[in-house]
Amino acid sequence: MLDPDKIKAAIEQALPGSLVHVEDMTGSGDHFQAIVVSSEFEGKGLVDQHRLVYDALREVMAGDIHALALKTYTPEQWRRGS
Repeated sequence: MLDPDKIKAAIEQALPGSLVHVEDMTGSGDHFQAIVVSSEFEGKGLVDQHRLVYDALREVMAGDIHALALKTYTPEQWRRGS
């Protein structure tokens, strides 16, 4: 069973200064939702934004996470509520 804080820490390490919220969606420790707000996403499309997050979770995704619902925002998008 994976702790959401481990996912959060991995993302924050790869994307310093980002705002990260991770939630265990089922209580089983393998289905998560993550919201990530990072200036690293500026000028990048959604696929590239998600790729940055998945790269940060490469080791964890190898076996511990079955599903990850991911929402990414630039700081401006987050402020606007987009």
